[in-house]
Parts: sequence; C-alpha cells; structure tokens
Amino acid sequence: MSYQQIERMTPVAAPARVGQGTAVEQSRAVAEVQAAVLVARQFPRDEAVAIAKMRTACAQQELAQRAFFRFPRGTSNVSGETIQLAKELARCWGNIQFGVAELRRDEEYGESEMQAWAWDMESNERSSTTFIVPHARWANGRAQKLADFRDVYENNANNGARRLREMIFTVLPVWYIEQAKSACTKTLANGTGDVPRSQRIADCVAAFDGIGITADQIETKLGRPSAKWTDIDLGQLQVIYQSIQRGEVTADEEFPAPRVTVDEITNAAPGDSAGWPTTAQPGSGAEQ
Repeated sequence: MSYQQIERMTPVAAPARVGQGTAVEQSRAVAEVQAAVLVARQFPRDEAVAIAKMRTACAQQELAQRAFFRFPRGTSNVSGETIQLAKELARCWGNIQFGVAELRRDEEYGESEMQAWAWDMESNERSSTTFIVPHARWANGRAQKLADFRDVYENNANNGARRLREMIFTVLPVWYIEQAKSACTKTLANGTGDVPRSQRIADCVAAFDGIGITADQIETKLGRPSAKWTDIDLGQLQVIYQSIQRGEVTADEEFPAPRVTVDEITNAAPGDSAGWPTTAQPGSGAEQ
C-alpha cells in the first residue's frame, strides 16, 4: 500500500474549537429532529388517506409522464421509477424525511464523498448510504475528467438523486410502491380520458415526427401498424419519448436504422447491387 493510499485512509481530526454559529446550528438541528419525531408519534399516518393521496397523484398525467425512465446499458435498455415518483410517494405516505448531502469534496483526487438517506420517523426505520462520486463522466468509451464546477455539481446531483430514490423506496412498503406503479401505468395508457385513441395515435406520431422518428420506425419497433396500437403501446411510447427528451436515451438507440441483410444484397437487381456501381470486367467493352 502506497503512502498516498494510507494518507487518504487516515481520518481527519475534528477541529479543536467549534464556532458559536456552528454550535447554534448543531443545537437547532437536534431540536428539529426531536420535534419531528414527537409530531410523527402524536399524529400517525392514516394509511387509507395515504393511499387515496397516492392514487390521486398518480392519476395526473404530469406525474405519470415523469414516473419512469429508460437508458441504454450495453445491448439493452434499463427502465425503472424516477426520483420524482419516489419523492411524491414519500410526500403522500407522510412522516418521512429524506435528503442528500455532500460530506467532502477532494479536488486533488477528483472525487466527492456523499450520503443519501431516508427516515420514516413514525416507525423509526432509517436507510442511508455513503458513496464516492468521481469527478468524471463516461463518454466515448472512457472516463473524461470534469473541470467545470457546474459540471461537478450536476454530476454529484445526478448520482445523489439515484441513491436517494433507492433510500426512499427502501423505507416505503413494497405494496404501496407497486400500487403506485400500476396507477401511473394505467394513467399513461388511458391518456387524458376524453380523447379518442385515434387522436392520441395521431398526436403520438406527430410528436415523434418532431424529433425525426417516422411512423414506419415506430411500427417496426412495436411490430404492428399504427391502427392496431393499444393503450399499453401508447403508454410505452410516451415513456420512450420523455426519456429521449430528458437525454436518458437517444433516438438512434431506441429506433436504430434498418440494416441491409445478405438476402437483400443477393436478391438485388443485376447491375444494381443494392445501389453500388457495377465494376466493369476486363474485355466487357466498358471503359477502363
């Protein structure tokens, strides 16, 4: 083990003197936590009310459209629930505190130590995780160091949001989360409710056409013509569209260009060769 590695593992000594402002803030934080726990015990959540709030929230298109994400990983896409859905479920469930904190930033080694946590103050169930975020972004097959302070902040915020989502879901009941996911999926499938499916299909095609994706590409992806698209298909397309808009996945990754097969090249018309010019053969009379 090198001297630098040992130095990094050595804990930093606490300051010998704590300022008055720091001491006041520490006392205030302790009192705030004690008060929050006391209120949570005095006014426990009503699960029926919490479920009703969740269903009302998940019935809104604005939340349902931001409830799921998609991004590429290797040869497949990863999908799941967003931090926006997690925060809304925590709000509806009640008596939950959560947050993300940057504990230390090391410019020399290019990394930040961060912590994400969620705490159900009523059941006293707490989940937290401490993690290291390198000041780098993976691009073009390699890690590129971030030099701009804004890029570092956004990189830390994105990594922190993903950990925070998992911490919130850890303290929420599984059945509660699954009901919310089903409600959001149903909302996406039903659309606004008063708009006929044919109009929703037309609006969907127009929206994708605005980002350079044709109806033929969508039909190829779904494996059926637009006239036979179901409510589930429209919901899936809405998630894909929102993910493209947020930059989680690119249009080319979701709708790759069709590849020319060997059979198509073999069956091409003589002299055409799938659009490539014919090579003149010696003695054929063609210009050399």
